[in-house]
Amino acid sequence: MGLTDGLHIPPISLREMSEDCNSLGQPIGPAVPNWSRRTGPPRTPMMGRFCRLERLDVERHVADLWAANSLDCEARMWTYLPWGPFRSFDEYLAYMQTVAPKEDPLIHAVIDIDTDKAVGVASYLRVNADAGTIEVGGLAYSPLLQRRPAATEAMYLMMRRVFDELGYRRYEWKCNALNAPSRAAATRLGFQFEGIFRQADRQGPQPRHSVVCDYRPRMAGIARGVRALARSRQFRREWPAARQLVVIDQRIG
Repeated sequence: MGLTDGLHIPPISLREMSEDCNSLGQPIGPAVPNWSRRTGPPRTPMMGRFCRLERLDVERHVADLWAANSLDCEARMWTYLPWGPFRSFDEYLAYMQTVAPKEDPLIHAVIDIDTDKAVGVASYLRVNADAGTIEVGGLAYSPLLQRRPAATEAMYLMMRRVFDELGYRRYEWKCNALNAPSRAAATRLGFQFEGIFRQADRQGPQPRHSVVCDYRPRMAGIARGVRALARSRQFRREWPAARQLVVIDQRIG
């Protein structure tokens, strides 16, 4: 019996797939003309209007991060992360000293432009330069970053680097399936839902979302949304209403 005997396998319906076939008549999808291996993310800062992202530096960033994270008295920001919460600054410092030198994940501190202090972290991880794919993850946003224009702008800057600067083809977002705010953020940022990784994490199944290289209309909408959010008084009072100002493609695949 063959591997597919007796099984119903639905046809692929992704719009980007084509009927290109090999010499045996088997569908293999479209070729990627003139493709070459990409370079890894550089260590240079990413500059925005509300924030900048810098490679995590323990001496310059960790004290500010600890102070900002400590404003989360209930430790809600750590619930769906595989690290934290931390009982003391020394414990947090020791952890950050371990992960900061790593190349994958490549951790960035999110710096608030107004205060020049680190208020969160975000990372590039699972970098596959041969295939042109990369994941964003490890987001630990303190209360000083949550629900603020800089939070959205940080994601815009990281995505822009991946596509515009480096020429990658695919950008991924995974999170705990029970983390409703993270899933909503992925949709708001233009990621398309692709499926659930069951038993992929000790904390629960992981939905996978992605943006592929036709992202530019969505990113233009996100940039407009960042500016609109900054002008909205309502933003400071009620995030769910203010976030409707972000104009993006919200299709779910």
